[in-house]
Amino acid sequence: MDYSKVLYELYAVIMDRKTNPKEGSYTNYLFDKGIDKILKKIGEEASETIIASKNPDNGEVVYEICDLLYHLSVLMAERGIDWDDVLAELARRELKEGNLKKFNVKGDI
Repeated sequence: MDYSKVLYELYAVIMDRKTNPKEGSYTNYLFDKGIDKILKKIGEEASETIIASKNPDNGEVVYEICDLLYHLSVLMAERGIDWDDVLAELARRELKEGNLKKFNVKGDI
């Protein structure tokens, strides 16, 4: 299965919730509560990812990373940032050579 578009699809759903609120939607709850709630959830999910990473079960780590990516996607939507913005910045950083910034020697992502 090709998973390359999953983050884009997630972001599209989040943006749809932002423009077309749905009753009982957790995403809409976050938007309604505002930036402070979104940031609090990112902090919680980052902490949970760190804690899960101390355990041998990679499944738990993957689960927490997914939660973190979801909440980061909500933040991105709130701030008007999309995945193309993030990926473009990663590509820009790839071109830097000093300070261990050159992480992709092939030149493609």
